[in-house]
Amino acid sequence: EATPGSGVGPAVTLNWQVATDEGFASVVASGSVAASADSDHTAKVDVTGLDPSTTYWYRFIAGSAVSPVGRTRTAPSNSADLDRLRFGVVSCSNWEAGYFGAYRHLAFREDLDAIIHLGDYIYEYGQGEYGARNGSVRLHEPAHEIISLADYRIRHAQYKTDPDLAALHLKLPFIATWDDHESADNAYRDGAENHTPGVEGDWADRKANSAKAYFEWMPVRPSGSGSSVQLYRRFRFGNLAEISMLDLRTYRDEQPTMKQVDDPSRSITGRAQMDWLTNGIVTSPTQWKIVGNPVMITPCVFPPLEPATTAALTELVGVPQAGVPYNTDQWDGYTADRTRLFDAITSNGVDNTVFITGDIHTSWACDLPTNAADYPGGPTVGAEFVVPSVTSPNIDDMLKVPPRTV
Repeated sequence: EATPGSGVGPAVTLNWQVATDEGFASVVASGSVAASADSDHTAKVDVTGLDPSTTYWYRFIAGSAVSPVGRTRTAPSNSADLDRLRFGVVSCSNWEAGYFGAYRHLAFREDLDAIIHLGDYIYEYGQGEYGARNGSVRLHEPAHEIISLADYRIRHAQYKTDPDLAALHLKLPFIATWDDHESADNAYRDGAENHTPGVEGDWADRKANSAKAYFEWMPVRPSGSGSSVQLYRRFRFGNLAEISMLDLRTYRDEQPTMKQVDDPSRSITGRAQMDWLTNGIVTSPTQWKIVGNPVMITPCVFPPLEPATTAALTELVGVPQAGVPYNTDQWDGYTADRTRLFDAITSNGVDNTVFITGDIHTSWACDLPTNAADYPGGPTVGAEFVVPSVTSPNIDDMLKVPPRTV
């Protein structure tokens, strides 16, 4: 039986159609694609020749079976003169922590151009390991923490059965990147906090398993292949906005100790991605430069220190120059990379840079100071908006604070 993760079952030919109307009276593109066990019986079609700024409907047909009809919309041409864009921005959708009401809300909207998902689309934990404030609302499959290729495929397939998530995928295109839980908590280039070598196997194998399942089940168009596949990429929306979607797990060094926070040799992006990001921001011809940023970039340090006057003290006690960060899994743990990026923005006089971020299950709206100790008097390089989780516990859930009633 060709269930997700089974690795069995014959290949199936899917006929696909794209039309300008929901009833498919005007089919503008069609073809066929095979869905086989090699891809967990998923299939993708990269349709070309479509018009910009146009709504299309699509479906798949196998014999007498016809899929639900999906809707999408193409991006505008690079030269299009736009006065507005509106995206739904989401992250951190944990199956066991609750039902996906945020997805249902977005699916009812009629004014969105796309959904931007900033990571933690799935969670890797086993049943009962990470739920809501009072325990798990619904249980993960498989029951154990996912490690093998079959495990990750089963988990992705389970999330796709959520009716609100399915409805949102049918209605709007997704622009997605991963964070850590698509593989394992606090993942980095050579491992993860939630991975035990020798007990859970080799990290490279687990990471490859998670990536293969992600690329099969998610509507993403990575470049390259094999071990050199690249998820970070850029989207252009006329002259109004360019979106740079980051991958902040594949190339980063392990989360640092306090003494390593300012180490210039340590990176969250990797050199190639940093060059790509800075070059894109400083050369973009669009009014807005938007960065899809899985983890928070705003300095959050206690207290903010001025390196020019406190360097002797921080060196003596062995803490970072700008102050002690509360979370080194964010850009605060990789200050040299943040400085490189902020310096590129300021030295090139770039305006209107906005980071949109997920990960920490809470809402933030922040200026981005070049020197946190000189804020608000000193210069800023842009702004950051952090979105809350779809379901994953926030601070009041973890502390079990009574819910607000007014």
